[in-house]
Amino acid sequence: MRDRTSSHPGYWPSAWPVECGGNRRQKASPGRLDAASGAASVISRHDDKWHVMAIERNSGQWYVGGTMAAFSGPPPFGWVERIDPNTLDVLAASPQLPCGDHVWCGAILAHANGSIMSVNGNYLHRLDPDDLSILVERRLPADRSHNGLLALADGSLITKDLRLEGQGGTTLTRLDPGSLEILGQPLVLPEGSMGRIAANLELDGTETVYVPGTEHLWRIHLEGDELVIDAEWQPRYRTTDDRFGLSWDACLSDDVCWAMDCGDVASVRRIHQTEPNGRFGTPPGRDLSWRLDAPWDGPQRLHRISLTDPTAHVVIEPFGTAGGGIIAPPVHVPEFDMAIAWDSINGGLAGVSTADGGLEVAWHLDVRASMQPVVFPESGELVINDFTAAGTDDVIVVDIATGALLDRVATGSRIANGMFLTPGGNRDIFYCSTLTVARIAWS
Repeated sequence: MRDRTSSHPGYWPSAWPVECGGNRRQKASPGRLDAASGAASVISRHDDKWHVMAIERNSGQWYVGGTMAAFSGPPPFGWVERIDPNTLDVLAASPQLPCGDHVWCGAILAHANGSIMSVNGNYLHRLDPDDLSILVERRLPADRSHNGLLALADGSLITKDLRLEGQGGTTLTRLDPGSLEILGQPLVLPEGSMGRIAANLELDGTETVYVPGTEHLWRIHLEGDELVIDAEWQPRYRTTDDRFGLSWDACLSDDVCWAMDCGDVASVRRIHQTEPNGRFGTPPGRDLSWRLDAPWDGPQRLHRISLTDPTAHVVIEPFGTAGGGIIAPPVHVPEFDMAIAWDSINGGLAGVSTADGGLEVAWHLDVRASMQPVVFPESGELVINDFTAAGTDDVIVVDIATGALLDRVATGSRIANGMFLTPGGNRDIFYCSTLTVARIAWS
C-alpha cells in the first residue's frame, strides 16, 4: 500500500493533508521536480516562529503550523497560518493556541470534516479552515509535550505524549474529531516513546497504529473504542541503557517497518528533562544544539522489521562512525528498493539497497542532513537538507538510485532542525525551520 496512490478517508481529499503525506510516513509525492534540468527560485520569510510543517487542504489552500521557540522568557504558544503559496504572505492566522507552557514541535492536519487540527504541547485545537478561529479546545490528559497527530479511517484522531527512557509509559489518546471528546480510555504503554506515530490501513479496512518505544516497537489495534496492544508484534530494537539511542518515527513500506535509532541526542534530552518541557530559567543557548556529541558510543543504525514476522529483523550501520545521531526518521522508496539513512551528528547520507530482503549500502554522499525528506519516485529524486560547514541550511536534490547530487539551493536559513519538507505539487518544495519558512520552485 502506497500513501500517494490511495486516498485515506480520515483526511480532506488533498495530495498532502498531513505530515509525511500519509499515515504510513512514506513521504512520497506524485510528479517530479526535474531539478537537474531546471532553475530554482526561492522565496523566504524570516520571523520569530518555529515553523514545523506545511499542509494542503483544497488545491492551492496552504497552511503552516508550529510553535514559538520560547525556551525562556515569555510563555510559548502554538499557532497556525493560512498562507499564499507563491508569496508566503499570511492570509489568516489563528489566535495564540495554549500549549501548557511546553515547547516542542506539534502537528497540524486537514481533517475530512473540513477543520484544521493542531496539537501543541498538551492541547488539541479544532480550527475553522478559513479564519482559523478556535472551534473546539481540548486539554489532553498527559501533561507533557505531544508529537504526532493522525486521523484514522473512522475520522477519530490519535495523538501521544513524548517520554524518554526512565520517564514512564507514553499515553496514547484517541478523540472524536468534532467535539474532541476522548474516546475510550487513553492507553499507557509499558514504556516511553519519543517518535511520532504511524498507521497502516489495509485493503480489508483493518487499521493498526505503530509506536516507537524506548526499547520496542509497538503495534496497537482498535477494538471498539479501546486501544489494545498487539501481543504478537513487539520487536525489540535496543535495551535499557544501551549504547544506542531511541528511535524516531517509523516508515511503513512494502510490509516492513523502517526505523533509525540514536535519536534522543543531547538537546532532545535537555528539552524533555525539564518541566514544562523545553522551558528554562535562563536561555539554554548551545545546550540545545543537535551538533553536540552523542550521549552514547554506538554508530547510527537502520532497522528493517517485517510487519508480519517481528523476528525478521535486519540491522545495518551505514556509516560505522561512533556516536551517531539523528533528529528525523528514514524513508524507504519501494520503486527503487532503496532506503535513505543519514547521520546528522557525524555527517553522511546513504542509500541502502533493500533488494531481496537484505540491507546493503549502495552509495554515500558527504552532506549533513537532518530533516524529514520528500521523495519523487517518478523522477527518482530525493529532497533533503544539508547543513553546511559555513552554517547555512541548503536544500539538496539527490538521485535516489546513484546518490548523485542533482541540485543545491540556499534557503536563507541559518538554523537546521528535524522539521518537515512538503511538496507543493508544482515542481516546488515548502521548507520549514526555526525562524524561516521558504518555498523553492524549479522552472
